[in-house]
Amino acid sequence: MSYIVVTGAVGFIGSALIGKLNAVSEKKIIAVDDFSREDKNKNIKNKNIYQKVHRDDFFSWLDENQQNVEAIYHIGARTDTTEFDKSVFDRLNLNYTKQVWQKCSKYQIPLVYASSAATYGMGELGYNDSHDIVDKLKPLNPYGESKNDFDKWALSQTETPPAWYGLKFFNVYGPNEYHKGRMASVVMHSYNQIKKQGYTNLFKSHNPNYKDGYQKRDFVYIKDVVDVLTFLMETRPKSGLYNLGTGNARPFLHLAQAVFKALDIPENINFIDTPIDIRDKYQYFTQADMNKLINEAGYKTPFTSLEDGVADYVTNYLVNNDYL
Repeated sequence: MSYIVVTGAVGFIGSALIGKLNAVSEKKIIAVDDFSREDKNKNIKNKNIYQKVHRDDFFSWLDENQQNVEAIYHIGARTDTTEFDKSVFDRLNLNYTKQVWQKCSKYQIPLVYASSAATYGMGELGYNDSHDIVDKLKPLNPYGESKNDFDKWALSQTETPPAWYGLKFFNVYGPNEYHKGRMASVVMHSYNQIKKQGYTNLFKSHNPNYKDGYQKRDFVYIKDVVDVLTFLMETRPKSGLYNLGTGNARPFLHLAQAVFKALDIPENINFIDTPIDIRDKYQYFTQADMNKLINEAGYKTPFTSLEDGVADYVTNYLVNNDYL
């Protein structure tokens, strides 16, 4: 009996990954999370899950069942970039992930874990997933710091899982993020605004080098993300940190326009001031360097364009309040 473990199982990326694994694998899925929020549990309502394990019970469960565990996807984390209580991130992100790593090393279980593009801070050193710059990165908030602190710790370890991959997720969007509130993607926020009031708001630029709406992000569709996660575990390229974006930064304006097009509604976009509390740390450009994943690990599947991803998300999921 072979198990695949997914932590953060009822979250955005974790639940989408379980859906992908159901489609491509006969292995039994062990879902790890706290399962206390009904709105998040909807993400796994129709998933094929062999067993649910509370995150607080996971390590004792793993000690008892490690011989049957084929792989662990550690996607669970506190992801709120507006949370500034460092102790929360130390407990749920840094220390918990260290325990996962140590168990995977002890039991020789391959590990994929969630890092973040938030580790890059303002992008002073670029967006290259080279291990050489990890110690020099300056994240902008405790969430990013917790992810970079773990990356640094992982790279310093002599005892490691037999294969391990830390994924630096860029701006992921797509179905199963309904529960995320303020932290949901701009696609979902734009859709909700348009349906409610007929227009959407984007932040003005407060940087003379960028026109309003031309602040750029590397937006990556959730279906591409889970394809990469399963690819790494199946093919086992060189262990290490990997960016997971598209390598193609796109303006927020284009994203909003794609939502209007998907709804077949005339564009109506307003520009509002960027809130003072985030203005000094606002990123005007992020773009993943994808060389390592594509050219070194050999991932050849093309990434979904922003227009195609938004169209699929809006017409097949948001309009019907459907799940992946």
